[in-house]
Amino acid sequence: MFIGRKMELSFLEEKYKSKEGQLIVLYGRRRVGKTETLKEFCKGKPHIFYSCRECTDRQQLLSYSEKVLKAGIPAAQYIHEFQDWESAITSSLELPGNGKKLLVIDEFPYMCRANGSIPSILQNLWDSSLKNADIMIILCGSAMSFIEKEILAEKNPLYGRATGIYKMTEMPFSDVIKFFPDYPPEDQITVYAILGGIPHYLKQFDHRISVEENIRKNILTKGSVLYSEVEFLLRQELRETAVYNTIIEAIALGNTTLNDIFNKTQIEKSKLAVYLKNLMDLQIVIREFSVSDSVKERAKSNKGLYQLTDNFFRFWYSFVFTTYSDLEAGDTEGVMKYVVTPQLHEFTAFVFESLCRDYIRLLNRQEQLPYRYTKIGRWWGKITKLTDGGNGHKSRRTYETEIDIMAVDHQSKHYLLGECKYKASPFDLRDYKTLKSKWENTGDTECSFYLFSQSGFTEQVLQLEAEEKLVCISMDQMVSRFSKSSEYK
Repeated sequence: MFIGRKMELSFLEEKYKSKEGQLIVLYGRRRVGKTETLKEFCKGKPHIFYSCRECTDRQQLLSYSEKVLKAGIPAAQYIHEFQDWESAITSSLELPGNGKKLLVIDEFPYMCRANGSIPSILQNLWDSSLKNADIMIILCGSAMSFIEKEILAEKNPLYGRATGIYKMTEMPFSDVIKFFPDYPPEDQITVYAILGGIPHYLKQFDHRISVEENIRKNILTKGSVLYSEVEFLLRQELRETAVYNTIIEAIALGNTTLNDIFNKTQIEKSKLAVYLKNLMDLQIVIREFSVSDSVKERAKSNKGLYQLTDNFFRFWYSFVFTTYSDLEAGDTEGVMKYVVTPQLHEFTAFVFESLCRDYIRLLNRQEQLPYRYTKIGRWWGKITKLTDGGNGHKSRRTYETEIDIMAVDHQSKHYLLGECKYKASPFDLRDYKTLKSKWENTGDTECSFYLFSQSGFTEQVLQLEAEEKLVCISMDQMVSRFSKSSEYK
């Protein structure tokens, strides 16, 4: 059963309805679900779906010819193969059936690497005839750096020809929970914290068994697909895997500033910056900024925190990479009992915070918040507070702190502050007062407070909800709203 990808399919359908020829570039990291999404899109349309292989140009043309000629074009009565790429590509216009013809070339970079002239050939065909034909060509690839630098970049033959460029990212939480409809909300969040929104990973988990059993069976057991998945992906995309392993492990274990990563890895900072950029290009790492940082501040090399944007990478480096020798020896039970289980709740709490921010973004798009906020994220920095020094004297104290959620409107007049508690006890009055203490009302600004809790709220907090600008959202309420949202991204 195909799940999700409404936004991607809607984009493709709109392009397909156009009267003009369409040249679409769709790309994204491996395992994100590009191929399955395109197969779903092709249903009911006259199409050719060709998946390129890593082979010689001659073999590629033979394989492509076989695929096209089997699609029922008239030329199949007279020839057994095409002699050149020009005739092979234009033959898709002869597909039988009504409506726009559809040609999907999956893993297009393989074709280009075997024959560097392919982009020029396609450019000439597009400019001379295909752009005015009733055809939609989709070029798909997982080699994101190649797509961006060799296909889309200026001075390359296809530059400016694409009528649509779509970079696919992982599925949102609202789609992830559809893979596990019978799991309670806490388990749905835990699965998302472990696997993220990568369909290939989600399909490895069995919704009929517990989360713990899935971890044991499908991640920690040698020979399972997910056991060696991270190593496979890194070898496919990067050369110095030992260096990248060291960097990713450092980030997974909480070293998030450039200095922290340097101190942990001892990799020269100039080289470290290049390695981090490569990981960001692959959507494995993201550079997160405090919501209040200006564009100028974000340009500084020492600003921002490096986080693993891929949840499964974070899990793998936290629990598999660090216990690899034990797992290789078959001690799956020991690693699960003494390493994973004691830390899993705390591990999930980090992702719970991220989901709470996504929830605020969802409400913002649906205009369900007090104001329309233009910036939503996390805040960290220094604040100064007046404290009682005794004998009526006030003293100023400056300290570092952070706020789980901060939203601000375009005039910086209206704020929203949020606190997320992923713990077994209810969100209490002390937690709320701690959040409020981080807000300094200057008189010309206004602030609302949103509280998120795994285990509900005390009566004192719920009573204040009716009296102050305070909104309490339980974990169950949040997950329920996500499950009913068809537009969440």
